[in-house]
Amino acid sequence: MWRNKNIWILLTGEFIAGLGLWLGIIGDLEFMQEKVPSDFLKSLLMTIGLLAGLAFGPYAGRLTDRSSKKNVMIIAGLVRMISVVFMLIAIATGAIWWMVLFLILLQISAAFYFPALQAALPLVVADKDLLQLNGIHMNVSTLSRIIGTALGGFLLVFLPLSFLYIGSLVSYVGLFILTFFLDINENKTINLVKQPIEKTGFKQVFPIINRVPIVLMTLLITLVPTLFLGGFNLMVINISEIQDSTAIKGWVYAAEGISFMLGALLIRKINNKLSPYVVLFGSSFVIGLSQLLLYFAADPFVTVMAFLLFGFSVGSFFPTAATIFQTQVPKDFHGRFFSFRNMLDRVTYQIVLLLSGFLLDLMGLQLMCVVFGSLSIIMTSFFYARNKRIGATVEEKVL
Repeated sequence: MWRNKNIWILLTGEFIAGLGLWLGIIGDLEFMQEKVPSDFLKSLLMTIGLLAGLAFGPYAGRLTDRSSKKNVMIIAGLVRMISVVFMLIAIATGAIWWMVLFLILLQISAAFYFPALQAALPLVVADKDLLQLNGIHMNVSTLSRIIGTALGGFLLVFLPLSFLYIGSLVSYVGLFILTFFLDINENKTINLVKQPIEKTGFKQVFPIINRVPIVLMTLLITLVPTLFLGGFNLMVINISEIQDSTAIKGWVYAAEGISFMLGALLIRKINNKLSPYVVLFGSSFVIGLSQLLLYFAADPFVTVMAFLLFGFSVGSFFPTAATIFQTQVPKDFHGRFFSFRNMLDRVTYQIVLLLSGFLLDLMGLQLMCVVFGSLSIIMTSFFYARNKRIGATVEEKVL
């Protein structure tokens, strides 16, 4: 597997792009903390970009299935570079609306890029190597997040905010150039001239989801980590304010990121001993527990422990879920399926984001985490009971 240059290009590109992304996110948080006082208003701003990406989701899926994944990633990369220009204008003018344009273009780019990336991974390795590749890919992404957030916080001490976005732009240019060197062997079964992209949405994907119980159940249980991730950045800001410490931001991101990497590194050994369902339901339960622990967010030690638990759980959860999708959904439908999943993630993410902003203003971080943690455990129990009731076997071997 490691002799395949496409794998090295995809992983290197993911690391470079991740650095740029997280430099930008640290910049976004700093810009909004200065310009927008309300957590709910911050969540509304973030949601606008997500809605734009959602609108392009159906077309992105059809395009990915009927054209070169490489070309889709190249075009998405170009749009991503253009988006940074709008954020530089926002910083220069102090106008929030330029930031809104930046978020819209960035999310439109993501709506095309990530389904194409997920559809490309099964084309560059054998099915037996997918779980390992998914774990490594997510570790590379997490490592870029750890370095990017630490570097962003460090640079803000010495340099103007605009330098973070210049760093993001340089990273995106690097990814754009690397993508041209991809050499993916795609079997074109559809003549793009004779069969243009039809306007059928995702109706062809739904029967496949219904026919494979483990795919449907995995889609449903993905709601649990989303309930934590949707308000992640807002929670980090509030934890920093509760503890009156800027350093805790770095500790939280580092703890979650390192623990995530450990979970993703061990996932193959875990899945060799346990069924995918046990991994998914067990990880979901621990995610709910980590949310409940944030009731004690005033204590730095308990806070870091909560994010360590969360990181390890999602590090086990997401590679397992990704491998289930890649192996159980036919490759001809990967573009549409991953675009549909991307849209579903965006819808739930933006609902959680808005709800997090509202509840943070209404009741504060600690009570919100009790509500979310309890809801996560209840949902996990419900999905587990439903899985038993419909007779989907826990011992089903998919990996």
